[in-house]
Amino acid sequence: MTVLEAIDARHSVRAYLKRPIDGAVRDALQQEIDACNRESGLSIALVLNEPNAFSGFLAHYGRFENAVNYIALIGKPGSDLYELCGYYGERLVLLAETLGLNTCWVAGSYKKGEVKTLLKDGEALAAVISIGYGAKPGHAHKSKTFRQVTETKGLVPEWFRAGVDAALKAPTAINQQRFRFVLDGDDVSVKALAGPYSAIDLGIVKYHFELASGKKLLIGHAHE
Repeated sequence: MTVLEAIDARHSVRAYLKRPIDGAVRDALQQEIDACNRESGLSIALVLNEPNAFSGFLAHYGRFENAVNYIALIGKPGSDLYELCGYYGERLVLLAETLGLNTCWVAGSYKKGEVKTLLKDGEALAAVISIGYGAKPGHAHKSKTFRQVTETKGLVPEWFRAGVDAALKAPTAINQQRFRFVLDGDDVSVKALAGPYSAIDLGIVKYHFELASGKKLLIGHAHE
């Protein structure tokens, strides 16, 4: 499976098999996490066989089962922390899909106190991503249309359409897809609209857009 194919295949999964992440799969994940940290300045951490973060009421509320592995998205506080975590976190999500793993972005329904023990002085926790071998496949959700998330003038190039189509397949908080792509000639930008975790969502959709369009977008989120 290619990374572009992973965009189509990925759906959120909350129930996992009691199968460890080990060997070559674990090593590939860790190598990519190390690469992401070098590029971004983040302190993303892979946590395996740790059952406490997804336990008790919060796990029941979030419908998590056997969620004992997760990726913690950690970095220095700043205006672009959440967008960076979305961008690089989704890079890891799509890699995981190519490795035969399933994932779910999690912002609230986990025990933050358990994860915060990983933080060093001056660091903040943005979110986590549960990860493992899914007990059952996820499923696609209803999506907005191309026109609902874009502002364009004149002819729309194929690269822009491909990028937006990939962005519409990205996971977003409560599946709200609160973003808008603006095309002005050959220049493209994307804005985060008001909504929960919109900065994380912005990083996620930027990564999807870049993969499918071949165009690079700047990190540094904008709100409307």
